[in-house]
Amino acid sequence: MAASAAQAERQKIPNPKLRNPSTKIWVYLVLLTLQYGAQPLLSKRFIRREVIVTSSVLACEVAKVICALILLAREGSLKRLCKEWTLLGSLTASGLPAAIYALQNSLLQISYKNLDSLTFSILNQTKLFFTALFTFFILGQKQSVRQTGALVLLIIAAVLLSVGEGSSKGSGGSTSDQVLFHGIVPVLVASVLSGLASSLCQWAVQVKKHTSYLMTVEMSIVGSLCLLASTFKSPDGEAIRKYGFFHGWTPYTMVPVISNAIGGILVGLVTAHAGGVRKGFVIVSALLVTALLQFVFDGKPPSPYCLVALPLVISSISIYQKYPYTSKKKD
Repeated sequence: MAASAAQAERQKIPNPKLRNPSTKIWVYLVLLTLQYGAQPLLSKRFIRREVIVTSSVLACEVAKVICALILLAREGSLKRLCKEWTLLGSLTASGLPAAIYALQNSLLQISYKNLDSLTFSILNQTKLFFTALFTFFILGQKQSVRQTGALVLLIIAAVLLSVGEGSSKGSGGSTSDQVLFHGIVPVLVASVLSGLASSLCQWAVQVKKHTSYLMTVEMSIVGSLCLLASTFKSPDGEAIRKYGFFHGWTPYTMVPVISNAIGGILVGLVTAHAGGVRKGFVIVSALLVTALLQFVFDGKPPSPYCLVALPLVISSISIYQKYPYTSKKKD
């Protein structure tokens, strides 16, 4: 009787592994979709052109560290990770990706200011192609025939946007050369770097078994140190010494900075708990969110180039996520 009663009680108690994680995953997915979609618009609206790029990137990295440490302390693993942490292990797992991401973030900040929000978001999706390329060389992950076709669609969309936007005017009265060299080129280079860093992070998670929060802390610290070192010779460093770290900042500048930091945390959570398939749906949904927000707040309908490229990008990412490579087993 006692055993039956205990079994009945266990059946009444919901399994947290079945319910709570599912709810959390959907919360992460919705939040990341909104963050991805709104980030270009927030950066254009609240980060003035006078703001020094390095200062906003450093502020974002500091915000990431604070958020990740708070979350680690909340889940009770901070003390254990501090005892197990080693400098060599941290540099091996996070050092190179962190330096790459630091450069990528600087390029993205430049691109934000010279492209409209939707064009930026679509060009930024070319990182999927470079991620696939680098995961093949670094991790040996192959692509299916349909995935290869999806990547071709993605490149066609990127080329279409590059030619179209490069021959027209950018947002804010930018010239065609400024749009090309300070908008399109930086975001494409950032996509290459993103693919490389993402593959290295995947390798680190598989080999080093790092948690997403710990990776965020380590990469943000190493990336910040790389940026600080670059200020000794870079134009941004001279500008900081001349005008001050917070030159051009307003209280609203913290909005995109904090949003970007939260996005970095959410990317790790979605990848860890939801996997790449659902993250692909997040990317597609974010493009639609960007187009909607740009039309609502800026009153600017998508350009003809965006209207042609947007369905190509959506189709490409959807096909890529839906038809993964499966190895053929020999009898």
